[in-house]
Amino acid sequence: MEAFLAVAEELHFGRAAERLQISQPRISQLVKTLERRIGAALFVRSSRRVDLTPLGRQVHEEVAPAYRQLQEAVDRARDTARGVEGVLRIGFLGTAANELTAQILSTFRTRHPGCEVVMVETHFADPLGPLRRGEVDLLFTRLPVQEPDLVVGPVVVREPRVLAVSVNHPFARQEQASLEDLARDRVFAVATPAPAYWWDFHVPPVTPSGVAVERGPTVATFQELLEHIAAGHGISPVAASVARYYGRPDIVYIPMPDAPHTEVALVWRAQDVTARAEAFIQATADTVRLNGGPAGAEEEKPED
Repeated sequence: MEAFLAVAEELHFGRAAERLQISQPRISQLVKTLERRIGAALFVRSSRRVDLTPLGRQVHEEVAPAYRQLQEAVDRARDTARGVEGVLRIGFLGTAANELTAQILSTFRTRHPGCEVVMVETHFADPLGPLRRGEVDLLFTRLPVQEPDLVVGPVVVREPRVLAVSVNHPFARQEQASLEDLARDRVFAVATPAPAYWWDFHVPPVTPSGVAVERGPTVATFQELLEHIAAGHGISPVAASVARYYGRPDIVYIPMPDAPHTEVALVWRAQDVTARAEAFIQATADTVRLNGGPAGAEEEKPED
């Protein structure tokens, strides 16, 4: 079956053999054995190309997901047998790598010194892509995340939002701003494939009263967003922690009391949780609980 899947994906017996590190005659023999067992050809072979027959396509569509699940089950069993060791890749989006994240990392490393943690920055142009593609095992990212194949775990940050404007912008002299102010300038579009609902939450397309908000230049990274703001090309709501992590003399951050708070949570693939990932999820939940809740929560409390 592994030989069949390799040929079905490569459409080339030689490349499939290299992928499985066996000889080409051996992989041909394995495929022929499977075809005899089924009673029909799964591939159309010629001197120049290999193609799946309609039955071959059916078998591939039905078998490939089941085979991946078997592989993942074996991987999880191996991780459990070995203990929590190896490399764990943690993605983070901008200021999602906050002080509480440092505490989580410290807790995890204390519990599992044999596991190396590698931090990988993600960008809001494709906030979920690295997780889906397996480039990271877990991801600290801004909510909302409403994807059926992803699980939203512990919320680690909950904080207010502020309006980022150029130091030369008329708003820079205001003590506070509102979501209605977004219609008095323009905001920014985000490069695909960020989910539309995700960007609309962070940079609303309309104000609460229903006034359309103009969207200007497309940005792919947070640094691009800041450069456009500093140059006076537009304004943007951002998390309050941005003022602390990305303070710069050419940008002013104005409180937005009417903007909904923004949250950061740990997210993972629903069908791919290794022992390493489970241990990190537990360390995250424990750290949040011992911290008394998500970081930044104290900023929600009314002043006396």
